[in-house]
Amino acid sequence: MKASSALTDNLQSVLVDLIELHLQGKQAHWNVVGKNFRTMHLQLDEIIDDARLFTDQLAERMRALHAVPDGRSATVASNTSIDQFPAGLVSTQETIPRVVRMLESAVQRMRDVHDQVDEEDPTTADILHGFIEKLEQYAWMVEAENMEPTTEVTEPARAASA
Repeated sequence: MKASSALTDNLQSVLVDLIELHLQGKQAHWNVVGKNFRTMHLQLDEIIDDARLFTDQLAERMRALHAVPDGRSATVASNTSIDQFPAGLVSTQETIPRVVRMLESAVQRMRDVHDQVDEEDPTTADILHGFIEKLEQYAWMVEAENMEPTTEVTEPARAASA
């Protein structure tokens, strides 16, 4: 099967977000400080490792479909939906909602293109399902760091912080 230009564009949009998730995750990993530093530092390592794995898996899937992935820094920077992580040291309290938003942005991009991807290539849509499941799990786990046992969860953090 050869990917259409629409499928290629959709997969490319997911690819740049996965690359950006890895890069911004590393920025957070190196510069997070404060209460529960070690937990956040190690949790970011897990997210980063999976983002890198997902990036490679998606790029190789694109090549299997005769599409050409573009992971150049300029392409990623100009096309990502993920907000830039700030420079300098950032507290764990501030890092947590930022990381949740990064994860949710990457997932939203996947959800935005999912139906079009599924129409043309259900196999690739299945790959996206796995990415979504894991990234949503990470978002829940990271967000739980700032929650209190009495907190009522009524909407995702992204909606609550908007």
